[in-house]
Amino acid sequence: MDEGVTRIGVSLPKNLLDEFDSIIITRGYSSRSEAIRDAIRNYIVEYKWLEKEEGEIVGVLTVLYNHHFKGTSDAIISLQHDFGDIITTTLHVHLSDENCLEMIIVKGDMAKIKKLVDKITTIKGVSNARLITAIREQS
Repeated sequence: MDEGVTRIGVSLPKNLLDEFDSIIITRGYSSRSEAIRDAIRNYIVEYKWLEKEEGEIVGVLTVLYNHHFKGTSDAIISLQHDFGDIITTTLHVHLSDENCLEMIIVKGDMAKIKKLVDKITTIKGVSNARLITAIREQS
């Protein structure tokens, strides 16, 4: 099935492009275009998972944060208690003197998991929060 090809232009900061080019070489892509198509496909799949608000899922919420921000650790722990019905396990990793990684295994209703992700993302000191879905159960 030939969908045709559309050419686009993209403006990127040099450091971002340099890092992307390094990944392209490491991963063995034959061109930037191939890597960009792959990245866009992954982004679309992730977005489609997140836009659906029904059904049960299993996944991992990874949270990178600076524990020196006052109240960040307490806010994350408090949310974990608030969402205890969908959190099955947590893992805390000390990455450096400042940064920690929290891995939160979730299982339950997608809408409720999205609320957890949204609330954690807005905590001051959290630099990255990402939900990786492992299984989607059909209801």
